[in-house]
Amino acid sequence: MKEKLDAILKDGEAKISAAQTLPELQDVKAAFLGKSGVLTEILKSVPKMEAAERAETGRAANELKQKLTQTIDARSEEIQLKASEISPDFDYTVPGILPHSGGLHPITQMCYDLNDAFRSLGFEIFEESDISSELYAFDNLNFPPEHPARESMDTYWIAGHDTGLGGERLCLRPHLTGASVRHMQTNKPPYRVVYPGRAYRNEATDARHERAFFQYEALIVQSDFQFSSGMIMIKSILSRVFGRDVPVRMRVGFFPFVEPGFEIDMQCLICEGKGCSVCKQVGWIEIMPGGTPHPNVLRAANLDPAEFTGFYVNIGLDRLTMMRYGIDDVRLFRSGDLRFLEQFC
Repeated sequence: MKEKLDAILKDGEAKISAAQTLPELQDVKAAFLGKSGVLTEILKSVPKMEAAERAETGRAANELKQKLTQTIDARSEEIQLKASEISPDFDYTVPGILPHSGGLHPITQMCYDLNDAFRSLGFEIFEESDISSELYAFDNLNFPPEHPARESMDTYWIAGHDTGLGGERLCLRPHLTGASVRHMQTNKPPYRVVYPGRAYRNEATDARHERAFFQYEALIVQSDFQFSSGMIMIKSILSRVFGRDVPVRMRVGFFPFVEPGFEIDMQCLICEGKGCSVCKQVGWIEIMPGGTPHPNVLRAANLDPAEFTGFYVNIGLDRLTMMRYGIDDVRLFRSGDLRFLEQFC
């Protein structure tokens, strides 16, 4: 038996030394010390030996097992150290290559900044699915049945779900406003909420328009709200995200879901109000419609218009981001051009 154990030791040391990788070394370990290994089989046979031979063989086999284990561990360390060695041909004087840095997309960063600004004013933030229905996108928002926005030339209706009426007819949401009614239906007043998200319109793209774009809506509904407070809120939010006072003006506008309704413009920061292609040479750019929620919208939310009033704005997040960074073409945001995006890392 001694000769057999010596032969196992010699064979094991040779194979351990020849192993060049950790998987190869693991195979050698399994062949000698595994459940069906050569040495393991000998240890299993010890109880069946004569008493005189049993003690000597058991001791010798266990010593061999310990020695092979130590040799395997030492070889494993050698292999790992060798794998981490720097090649002798490595030139330490060659300048390194910096890894590509990442960062938030500028629209995402603007959204986060608006979130922080509105949170500081006590607003709650929520989001909803990109899929809406005619009920929430139009009916609950006081859009008349013949309104052109309901047509496929403006709204993306979902094939297979584009027939029927109200909640049966599904679409990609053309605006975020319908979510306000759903939120009011499932929560108790008063409401101070904002909800960012993507909207979809079937329209031609140009430097100022995209088919898929981001909006950021804010809604206040309570029993006593002064309309003038809404304008103060807008100026406060814009000064917060731009880091300076921004000239703002309000023009009368018509939207089915507000009464009265307004177009809210900010001075074009691309040209500082002098006129450019982005603002169509007028020095102002429309960034949000707004107004007081229409009584029919409040009724759709199960609220009494005689008791509740409020203020609503729908911020064009893409355009606001264009103003912050001086970008003159909205299509750049979704171009995937790293030369453009790396400017914001």
